Amino acid sequence: MLIAHAPLVRLVADIFAAAGCDAAEAGRIATMLAGANLAGHDSHGVIRVPRYVETLQAGRVHAGRSLTTVVDGGAFALVDGNYGFGQTVGPLAVELGISRARSHGVAIVGLRHAGHLGRIGDYPEMAAAEGQVSLHFVNVAGSELVAPFGGVDRRFSTAPIAIGLPVAGGEPVILDFATSLVAEGKALVAHSGGKPLPAGALIEPDGRLSSDPRTLYGEVPPGAVPDPRKGEGALRAFGEHKGSGLALMCELLGGAFTGSGCSGPGPRQIANGMLSIYMAVDRFHSDDAFARELAQYVDYVKASRPATPGGEVLVPGEPERRTRAKRLAEGIPLADRAWADILATARKVGLTEERIRAVAN
Repeated sequence: MLIAHAPLVRLVADIFAAAGCDAAEAGRIATMLAGANLAGHDSHGVIRVPRYVETLQAGRVHAGRSLTTVVDGGAFALVDGNYGFGQTVGPLAVELGISRARSHGVAIVGLRHAGHLGRIGDYPEMAAAEGQVSLHFVNVAGSELVAPFGGVDRRFSTAPIAIGLPVAGGEPVILDFATSLVAEGKALVAHSGGKPLPAGALIEPDGRLSSDPRTLYGEVPPGAVPDPRKGEGALRAFGEHKGSGLALMCELLGGAFTGSGCSGPGPRQIANGMLSIYMAVDRFHSDDAFARELAQYVDYVKASRPATPGGEVLVPGEPERRTRAKRLAEGIPLADRAWADILATARKVGLTEERIRAVAN
């Protein structure tokens, strides 16, 4: 089904307000989740509403939290998210990095103990809008989902990386990907009746490759929120040893270096860690040489002859912008099961049928 963007945001905001968030935080969570859907990253979109509400009610994430400064070195800082919603503490950490880079030319900000940060591409987009290059290395403490290259046992989180560069007078170049072959949320989408997983995205304990979400979640009782800790298998890293190596570095930079903790070993409270680097373009370049070279090279890359007739070479960020325009015009596609789970969560937190019908119908 297709759900219009604006009423979907209002419904999700109402859900989080009813669950205990203030209006500003509820609106921010809804906007960023639906924004991930608009960008085509359904794995980080509103399909996560039931899980977010469940973690809030279980006390594993908290409403109304802000940042605590652990270390302040001027051009570098380490901040603690106090297990607040990622859509609250994540933007605060990025705003801090942007501000410090504006003052010093460069800045490094480590964020620890954040709730799920959502689509990491949001953060380099924020920095690019302020004329800054940024790099973001992320991990999830307590979330062992991905087997390392050559292994079958879970060791890594999905460990995303995002990099953004501003383009003067144009759209930024934004690279954003999980180091697993697919994000865990894509397995959640597939489990909920959405787009199936690619062949070999998962690995069974005996080494057989799989595309069945039950490898990750096990058998999920009706009405239950799928829990990736219940499956016996694991996600696979992309690119064999290359993705596995990048995942390790994200765990060490986003987890160990920030003090947020790596994905294992031992039980840990689930939390995102993120190490971010910001560079203010106007402090590095006094003329437009960088902007000119960047734009010329992007055009050169896109001018490569397509491998298939009628095809096109795209650069990072273009697919998301095109999907955003299409979905704003036509609506956001949601699998029936995913939509039913969102409506069930709305009822669970006490929304009236009248309010639900305003969107559902």
